[in-house]
Amino acid sequence: MSRAQEVYVVGCGMRPFGRDESVTAMDMAEHAVREALADAGVAWEDIGYAAGGSDVSGKPDTLVGRLGLTGVPFVNVQNGCATGASTVLSVANALRAGEASLGLAVGFDKHERGAFHVSAARYGLGDWYAETGMMLTTQFFALKTQRYLYEHGISERALATVAARAFRNGSHHPLAWRRKPLTEREILDSAEVSPPLTQYMFCSPGQGAVALVLALGDRAFDLCERPVRLASLAFRTRRFGSFEVFSPWLPPGPHHSPSVDAARAAFRTAGVRPADVQVAQLQDTDSGSELIHLAETGLCGHGEQEELLAAGATEPTGRIPVNTDGGCLAGGEPVGASGLRQFHEVVRQLQGRAPGLQVPGGPRVGFTHVYGAPGISACSVLTVEVHGS
Repeated sequence: MSRAQEVYVVGCGMRPFGRDESVTAMDMAEHAVREALADAGVAWEDIGYAAGGSDVSGKPDTLVGRLGLTGVPFVNVQNGCATGASTVLSVANALRAGEASLGLAVGFDKHERGAFHVSAARYGLGDWYAETGMMLTTQFFALKTQRYLYEHGISERALATVAARAFRNGSHHPLAWRRKPLTEREILDSAEVSPPLTQYMFCSPGQGAVALVLALGDRAFDLCERPVRLASLAFRTRRFGSFEVFSPWLPPGPHHSPSVDAARAAFRTAGVRPADVQVAQLQDTDSGSELIHLAETGLCGHGEQEELLAAGATEPTGRIPVNTDGGCLAGGEPVGASGLRQFHEVVRQLQGRAPGLQVPGGPRVGFTHVYGAPGISACSVLTVEVHGS
């Protein structure tokens, strides 16, 4: 693909994640958009196409009433945990199709305390499925994790190692929600939610907003000293027989997640290998999910995770830094914004201006991965040019 058809991230903004009852979700979204526009050095009037996502907090396109009634095409997206990545995909496709040379993606949400409330009917299931308790994601992910640990000989301590690193990274990040480091012992000894996962091995539904400004071709280099190229972005749904959220059955025999297909497609399109990734964001709504996704995306082999963690390979100074901002575990999950948070962190890392811990050595290849109900995944590869090239 020629540079003229390449899409780049040239600006990003983020409202800190957490809980703030003094503002609305739309207030958070407006804050993130205005920060992203300022970061790119452009005005709202310059945006030729926009897409926004929110799970429970309103229609994103109504933001035009706050930002300006310019007549800009603005698409609303709702795609579970993949909402943020889906907004980026929508904008990138529009730019490549010639709709505009500058676009904006925004995601936001303001969830209530407690577990997510999910309707069985919304996922094509009968009331009986919810009545058995299987609509609780905490229970599903615990069952999936328990099976995975058993099949691959991984200890429960590895779950605590993942969480401890997340909270440690989050303690250094000004935009994270959970800013207190916890030891592996504290995590293991915390209240058991659903075996083998304890309280601090889960993320919490949260509040926050993120926005990105994307530019096409040479326009990006006019606006940004070091634009970050969207080398690929692949989205996949589940195949027959895959064991996913709210799946009431599991057939015998081999099966794999949509994360496997999405990651393979993303790497193939970008022309890089998983071994080339220098900073990664993985969906970690719980510690077990990160362990599973490390292997499903090809960043390591199944069963290698415990050795990888023990060697410090996923630390910010390790071979494959993962969730350098603390991920969902430290940031919480406002569904509409969570995927865009991943882009925000990787973009800042590749530009050498991370808000928290900066990966040393000038990383040039980043990776993002989201996964959600009822079995959807989106993966992206982000790259920057070598200085002087």
